[in-house]
Amino acid sequence: MKQRQTVLITGASSGIGLQLANQLHDRGYHVIGTTRNPKRIPVPFQMMTLDITDEDSIEAFTNELFDAIGQLDVLVNNAGYMLVGLAEETPLELGKKQFDTNFWGTIALTNAILPHFRRQKSGQIITMSSMMGLIGLPNKSFYSASKHAIEGYFKSLRFELDQFNIKVNLVEPMWSKTNLKHNLVTTVAKIPEYDFYRKQADAYLKRSLESAERPDVVVDAILKLIRSKSSKFRNPVGKMSRMIFFLQNHAYKMFEGAIQKEVDRFKG
Repeated sequence: MKQRQTVLITGASSGIGLQLANQLHDRGYHVIGTTRNPKRIPVPFQMMTLDITDEDSIEAFTNELFDAIGQLDVLVNNAGYMLVGLAEETPLELGKKQFDTNFWGTIALTNAILPHFRRQKSGQIITMSSMMGLIGLPNKSFYSASKHAIEGYFKSLRFELDQFNIKVNLVEPMWSKTNLKHNLVTTVAKIPEYDFYRKQADAYLKRSLESAERPDVVVDAILKLIRSKSSKFRNPVGKMSRMIFFLQNHAYKMFEGAIQKEVDRFKG
């Protein structure tokens, strides 16, 4: 009888993490979720305490985890939040906290899990990136920067882990209807010269969240990655996601070519 896979999901108390954990549990996986402050809500899977911004918490969690299980098959790095604010208006302290969770916390937990994956000679790391790991949008400079950093780190890590049969995947969603709008952190400082532009950016964010797709498409993409024997490193998800992925790689060359045609026409 084939042993069921064990999947660890950070940030599993709400949103995509909770939905993914429930679906995996329903499909027979052994699911372990984590949250900073465990809520007394009925969940059918195991929930453990973890603060990915705290090294002591990561060490204690990892020791407890591998004392309880023999093997971990999949790590889903899902914990994170979005800092909203114009770049100049955002205090560096808030920017650093954004990186502490979205980047450094994700890396710290991954590094704590890697020795176990290497000993097993197997494992899968699925990390939640974002469309803003591919492009930058106004009013979200630090969030975008944290996701760009995630993209760069795991681009390199995937080469190093291939020899140990450890798969590395990034999921890059567009906007989705989760509890993200309730987990936004916004800056307080306001520079008058930005007032009109800030209103436009805030309105764009509100419209984007209101018209976003349901989180099912993101959850389905992760489920597919877990079930697949061979999977792509980068996985854009949602409406227009592949167009943004295309533009991120080719827009500059397209624009450069159009300008060159105008120059040639002028010379002619």
